[in-house]
Amino acid sequence: MGVTPLIILLLVALWQCALIGYTFILAGNAADVGARAGAGTQGTANAQRTACEEAAREDLPGAWTSDVDYGCHSGERGLYRAKVTLNVPVMMPGVLNFPFPVDGDAASVKEN
Repeated sequence: MGVTPLIILLLVALWQCALIGYTFILAGNAADVGARAGAGTQGTANAQRTACEEAAREDLPGAWTSDVDYGCHSGERGLYRAKVTLNVPVMMPGVLNFPFPVDGDAASVKEN
């Protein structure tokens, strides 16, 4: 009986670690999808940026879309770069976030 609170505390800590890891995965994957969409879009830089942000936004679950920063731009040497910044949720996604952000960066070769 006395060990039960420690077991519950350990499970809570493990769940929070899983949420941190999942947020890293989501940020990296959304940046990758956004970079591929921006690199494959023909037209102006604004059209590429819009395609990048929309693709990255569609890839994220609803609970992670509230405080997202997208950085889509044309990089050096024929690359299109995307950066997605997410906040790590505390215990339950969509309710409360930790104050530290998680960044996901990706680049894709521009298609001409």
